Formats: sequence, structure tokens, C-alpha cells
Amino acid sequence: MAAHLQGSLFDQTDEIRLGPLGDARRTVLGDGAWIDVLPGWLCGADALFDELVGSVPWRAERRQMYERVVDVPRLLAFYGAGDPLPHPVLVEGREALSRHYAEELGEPFRTAGLCYYRDGRDSVAWHGDTIGRGSREDTMVAILSVGAPRELALRPRRGGGAQVRKALGHGDLIVMGGSCQRTWEHAVLKTARPVGPRISIQYRPQGVR
Repeated sequence: MAAHLQGSLFDQTDEIRLGPLGDARRTVLGDGAWIDVLPGWLCGADALFDELVGSVPWRAERRQMYERVVDVPRLLAFYGAGDPLPHPVLVEGREALSRHYAEELGEPFRTAGLCYYRDGRDSVAWHGDTIGRGSREDTMVAILSVGAPRELALRPRRGGGAQVRKALGHGDLIVMGGSCQRTWEHAVLKTARPVGPRISIQYRPQGVR
């Protein structure tokens, strides 16, 4: 299952720890949507990647696509509100995000979904996290990336407009907030370019999927 990760030249430490959140930079997308981006929030991200590859009970899924059943092009794991997370730093991250965004979000982050993109063939199609409360009210989804960078693309759901692309990996954080899940879509698109493996950890409030 494991794929080869080319380590970051800027993160040559086995100490896994989080930095402060105060340097996150906000970009207003429009229609009440925004993103905060903080490169390198997690130090020791490559070491965490290696631990998660081996310790998380990854599962492959198959889904109905029109008239046939197809493989989901990535491996998945999900941790509910009461489930122990696979590494203590992921608990620390969830608590730090809950504190930092307490006033804007009004509730803590509760769940953690993990996606393992093994190479450029693994992907996730355009979507918003609109199953649940995200379809009708403002919320937040925070994504921590470890492993090799992959582009997260965002585009307006209606009316066209330019895409926003962020290369995320090696401990980078992005938080999608406001109306982002309703008014914008995001994707990790397939690529023919040689890319290394990446794991994303998505923190969500309860009832947001």
C-alpha cells in the first residue's frame, strides 16, 4: 500500500509538533466564502505521514457511478466525534483549530476524515461538503496535508469565474469557511505529472460532511 515519499528539504525533523495559527492568511473568495492558508503549520509532517500510512486502517471503497460500480480513486478512513485519532498531534490540531475559530465557528471541530492519495491517479471530483448542515448554513472545513504537495482547486459553483489553486503538502493547512461549501466547489484533480503520495486530514464540526 505504501508509496514512496520524497521528503521536504524544509522539514528535516522527526519531532512532530504544531506551530501557531496566528499567521494564517485569509483570502476572500466572494459570496460570503473565504479560505485561510498557513504553510508548514505542522513540523515533522513527513514523519507523521509515515506513521499514518502504517497505522491507519485504510479502506478502499466502491461507489455507484451511473450504471456501473467503480473504485473510489483514493483510500479512506473516518473518525467520529468519540473515536480516538491515530496520532496525538491530530487531537492537538483539532483542539487548536477549535480554540482559534471558536468565535467565528461557534462550535468545535468534532470529526476527522482521512484521504490517502497514493499517486496522480488518485483524486476527488468537484464537490462541496453539502451533505448535512453545510448545505444550508455557513460552516468550516479545515484540511491538514502531509506528504507530497497536491493542488487543491476551488471554483465558484455558479456564474463561472477563475479557479483558485493551492498546492498543499508537508504540513500545510487550509481552512474553508463562511459559505464556501455552498457557493464554491473544490477538488483534487488527477494529474499525469509525477507526484508523490499525500494524506489529507479533514476536520469538520458535527453534522457537516
